[in-house]
Amino acid sequence: MSSFQPTREDYRSGFVALIGRPNVGKSTLVNKFIGEKVAITSPVAQTTRNRLRGILTTPKAQLVFVDTPGIHKPHHLLGERLVASSKKVIGEVDAILLVFEGCESPGRGDSFIVNLLKAQSIPVFIVLNKWDLVQKNDQKERVKEYKTLVGSDDWLIFCCSAISGDGCDGLIENISTFLPVGPYLYPPEITSDQPEEILLSELIREQVLLNTREEVPHSVAVKIDRIEQIPLKKKKGDFSKRTAVLATVLVERKSQKGILIGKGGTMLRTIGKEARLQMQKLINGPVYLELFVKIVPDWRSKPGRLSELGYEGK
Repeated sequence: MSSFQPTREDYRSGFVALIGRPNVGKSTLVNKFIGEKVAITSPVAQTTRNRLRGILTTPKAQLVFVDTPGIHKPHHLLGERLVASSKKVIGEVDAILLVFEGCESPGRGDSFIVNLLKAQSIPVFIVLNKWDLVQKNDQKERVKEYKTLVGSDDWLIFCCSAISGDGCDGLIENISTFLPVGPYLYPPEITSDQPEEILLSELIREQVLLNTREEVPHSVAVKIDRIEQIPLKKKKGDFSKRTAVLATVLVERKSQKGILIGKGGTMLRTIGKEARLQMQKLINGPVYLELFVKIVPDWRSKPGRLSELGYEGK
């Protein structure tokens, strides 16, 4: 337990899981709550693979948000492990944010998750995300649709936009009142407890998601091979050293490797450049990034390879 102690006797702290289907905006919401980037985002479904924790400390409470992979019908062992990871976290937290794509009507996948959560006894908050995309004339009917889906007045509904931030402050205020009374779980200045290797690998994978064609993203994994601090011969600005990161990007087929590298290496250079810029913000210093691409056929269905990459089983 942290040695830091809040001053209020009624201070609250706890873990809050974001649960929902892929691509409903869970990671973008976490980033908005925290006020900085702690989770990667992209328009590609199933972006989140790790149960990332973002930490928000307010005068009233410390909320540890657990961003989970989207619950979906898996098509390979990796998918099975991601869904199992999301289901497992449900019983390990103090409250749940059930995130829906508010700009769309409920679907069958939403009903499955609702029924899954009804078996739990912890507080559930309904978050209709992307509310800025809902026409005003449709808003009352959309809320009614989700009330019918949930079938319970115990689950409060909040309409939010992870992009604009509308509705987010009120949601945080309400969640805080449901958390247990207790001290800080983490030092108040910390915004994420993810290991540096995970954060750096995710920044690389994010650029793969944003820059490559549809057949590549889901078949990609990133492994950080080495992180070193290299002294600079001449001090540049306030920095006397540079962080060197060597990473391997795994794909399943030769054609995917070709797409990732691009003609004359242009695609890999673009991915590396954009990832390096994000890394420099995270590390707050200069970064040297070297990327390698390796073909590992059918890695998403190999238990040993998945464990090596951090995608553990149940």
